[in-house]
Amino acid sequence: MPMAPAATITDAVQRRWLNTPFSALEADQLYALLQLRQDVFVVEQTCVYRDLDGLDRDSWHMRYLEGDTVLAYQRCLPPGLAYPESSLGRILVAPATRGTGLGRELVLRGIEFNRQQWPQADISIGAQAYLEDFYGSLGFVSEGVPYPEDGILHIHMRLRFS
Repeated sequence: MPMAPAATITDAVQRRWLNTPFSALEADQLYALLQLRQDVFVVEQTCVYRDLDGLDRDSWHMRYLEGDTVLAYQRCLPPGLAYPESSLGRILVAPATRGTGLGRELVLRGIEFNRQQWPQADISIGAQAYLEDFYGSLGFVSEGVPYPEDGILHIHMRLRFS
């Protein structure tokens, strides 16, 4: 008697984008975001800095998940919080998924969100200087000269409303 073919196993990992105000984050969600920020900005980049800077409570927390694993993250900040303009910050992609286009999609989604939330506001970022060309390709323009922040060279960039 012939054997039945083996069942095909399909990828059942749920992939999703979420954007949540701080007040709606559950404890486990917040822990995962903070852990990834520490893994990238403190451990990987060997940068000792104050991650909990008082801006998280008034920010939106955008992230991409596969299952329960956060693979990309940024916070979207309203005008007047970090800069007079709206801003994007703590932008990161988990090391395992870099080079896949996920970072570009993340920032584009952040731009779209900020434009919808605060339509008259420019978007400012304090970009790590080595990413100046990347952000430039998304429409951000450098303002001023590079400056050291927490031991890493940064540059102020802005995406103008008009």
